[in-house]
Amino acid sequence: MRGCLGARRNLPRRFVDVKGLPIRSWYNSVEHMSEAHIPPYEPQAIEPKWQRIWEERRQNEIGEDPARPKFYLLEMLPYASGDLHVGHARNYTLGDVVGRFRRMRGANVMHPMGFDAFGLPAEAAAIQHGTHPQDWTESNIANMIRQLRRLGVAYDWTRVIDTSAPEYYRWTQWLFLLMYRRGLAYKKEAPVNWCPKDQTILANEQAEGGVCWRCGTRVEQRLVNQWFFRTTDYADRLLEGLDRLPGWPERIKTMQRNWIGRSEGVTFSFEIPGATETISTFTTRLDTVYGVTFIAIAIDHPLLEQLIAGKPEEAKVREFIAGVADKTELERTQMEKLGVFSGAHAKHPLTGERVPIWVTNYVISSYGTGAVMGVPAHDERDFDFARKHRLDIATVVTPPGDPGFVVHDAPYIDDGVLVNSAEFDGLTSEQARSTIAEELIERGIGETTVNYKLRDWLISRQRYWGAPIPFVNCPNDGLVPVPEDQLPVLLPYDAPFTGAQGSPLDNVPSFVNTTCPQCGGPAKRETDTMDTFMCSSWYFLRYLNAHDDKAPWEQEAAWYWAPVDHYIGGAEHAVMHLMYARFFYKVLNDAGMVPKDEPFTRLFNQGFVLGENHEKMSKSRGNVIGIDETADRYGVDALRLFEMSAGPPGTDYPWSTTGIAGATRALNRIWRLTLRHAEALRRPPKAGAASSNGSADAELRYGVHSKIKQVTEEIGDRMHMNTCVSAIMTLLNDLEAYAASHDDASASPAFVEGLRTLLLILAPFAPHIAEELWERMGQVRSIHLEAWPAYDEAALSRTVIPFVIQVNGKHRGTIEAAPGSSEDAVFEKARAVATVNAQLDGKTIRKRIFVPDRLLNIVVG
Repeated sequence: MRGCLGARRNLPRRFVDVKGLPIRSWYNSVEHMSEAHIPPYEPQAIEPKWQRIWEERRQNEIGEDPARPKFYLLEMLPYASGDLHVGHARNYTLGDVVGRFRRMRGANVMHPMGFDAFGLPAEAAAIQHGTHPQDWTESNIANMIRQLRRLGVAYDWTRVIDTSAPEYYRWTQWLFLLMYRRGLAYKKEAPVNWCPKDQTILANEQAEGGVCWRCGTRVEQRLVNQWFFRTTDYADRLLEGLDRLPGWPERIKTMQRNWIGRSEGVTFSFEIPGATETISTFTTRLDTVYGVTFIAIAIDHPLLEQLIAGKPEEAKVREFIAGVADKTELERTQMEKLGVFSGAHAKHPLTGERVPIWVTNYVISSYGTGAVMGVPAHDERDFDFARKHRLDIATVVTPPGDPGFVVHDAPYIDDGVLVNSAEFDGLTSEQARSTIAEELIERGIGETTVNYKLRDWLISRQRYWGAPIPFVNCPNDGLVPVPEDQLPVLLPYDAPFTGAQGSPLDNVPSFVNTTCPQCGGPAKRETDTMDTFMCSSWYFLRYLNAHDDKAPWEQEAAWYWAPVDHYIGGAEHAVMHLMYARFFYKVLNDAGMVPKDEPFTRLFNQGFVLGENHEKMSKSRGNVIGIDETADRYGVDALRLFEMSAGPPGTDYPWSTTGIAGATRALNRIWRLTLRHAEALRRPPKAGAASSNGSADAELRYGVHSKIKQVTEEIGDRMHMNTCVSAIMTLLNDLEAYAASHDDASASPAFVEGLRTLLLILAPFAPHIAEELWERMGQVRSIHLEAWPAYDEAALSRTVIPFVIQVNGKHRGTIEAAPGSSEDAVFEKARAVATVNAQLDGKTIRKRIFVPDRLLNIVVG
């Protein structure tokens, strides 16, 4: 039956090629086929074939296996936007290469995928297109799954999650209640960042620069009753944990440290003559306290009304406040430093001098005390403000060895030696900080303090498409949590979408009106929904048991898989998603629900694929290159190979049709070379691959095993996928050159070993063609389940190596000599090469340029 075409329909799929022909029959004649008879490489047929087979075999589904080391690999889950482009393909291919490599290295690899599905874009689409957010989201997810399957990424699709599905957000609500039970969720009235376009509240991290992180609209300030998480309770642990993450990029850790903004200093008081209250200020530079020439306070400082009441300056202060009150705190700190004199003075605690109090736009009440001591001589911001308003500038710290130094054109901001500071003169800044602190504490007007820039996480959102907050408002019992057995609180499908201010849920009586779980009386549901970062702060744990209806995840699974070993995603998530996820995980660790206290052991930030105009790809710019159109034209494997070869994966690079065409040509070369020698590859590999062509085989084996070593180290340690692809192409060149110069190449164990190795190390990068060629070699087991090749140290120890010989920079020959050979020894051997000697005859050797173990260039005149 093997050679009978009429019987092909009854053959198992693995023995039938993409056109339905019996592969075994084709094998029997391929050894004698000419180049013209090799079938063409047709990725559009091969790739869907293998995607179907992998799924039928359930090849990528995995479970806990204590006998193998676990490797939890994850790319940041995408937003359900509907269509993926080649920039997304780069990210997911990068993860797939790592996952396939780790599996071939013996690890039990979990590599799941899901979708961050709640959020404003779905709601905006509903308003714009008259489509329900749920329908829009489900359609988008279906298309994205199709595209990801087409990309050939080895995801375990049994674990897929959709954060907008009730089976998921039931547990998001459960975790909200966990935060509440642990005293970490609370509700209070607070000034918030309001986006007038998206009609919702934003966390500080989402309003950086005074604009909405999604739409770029200028943010307004409003006073609203909101839900918060106490992230500040974990500030020190979030900071300390960064020191235990050697696998994270240093720039990401620096960004998080800066956002947490821990500062140690002293809080002390200035008396206000005629008043019972004092103004407290916080400083980290107590050594400059004798240089205070003004105090700056926030526009909403609690003593402001008392300070300005009845003063001639009152009207001017109120006018100033009205002019900046609509600005966000972040916006006020980043704009020009403005201020007006309040008409009041404070008393310096050490000198007794009168110090003017100014109302400013750059001091904010939510950080420190809402008041700052102004030291123009030793702070850039204070210096600029004092120059503008003609305030005194008093030098109290000088550079070491320069006691006569006086600040003129710029502040002196470094540590130094104190002057004009009474009994503290002559102390260094470091000595003075502790000594003056002791003095203030002894007087009862100061205390050591630690401040943070980090604020509690505001999670309330006034929108429909998000997880409902599981609380009701009862006239009798106040805020009451929804019992866990009543979760999930479901979103009503019939909410109206008009774009009007406020949440659409306010207009659904059947949702709003409910019963109090505590007293049984009438109550109203919370109509705010949660920030979508709530959903993405724990999703990596839901993958462990994606469809469990008894718990968000199983403890046993968490202790096997967590934490994530390798996390891949963009650096733009440094201070939102990554910070929130770390906070969440630490809370869960405290609750005994997860091992360790950091969620992601290693973090890798991939770069962007730019459009051919060198701008980031986006639909609005019209420069998006889609996955489908690229796969239709070139094939998925060519797309994957090009994207891994185009540059270091952590950097940006522009899309290139020339580059992907080159990848297609390379795959065609691999296809033809492998099929020309398929029969030899069907024979079992010979141990040791003994040489039959002397030094040529030894040199080939050296190339093969050096490439195994290089690719193994690059994927496993450095993630330099572009150098891996370069190594694969070099190995292809070596094999082609060997085959061209040896008629009996198929009989050489070294050549056969090299060709097998080529397919094995190609497999993570171009999985479809590698699988197809592996099968055509007669292999039944998937190439992706084969062991990764190990390099042979003996093959890397060469007794002779090639030296290139040049004369006046032009290649004139190659010699072989022992590694470490001296320049003179190589020169003597080179003189014996006829083509080299002909260039030296009758000429004067002016100098020799020697590169050990590589090259000798002889310069003659």
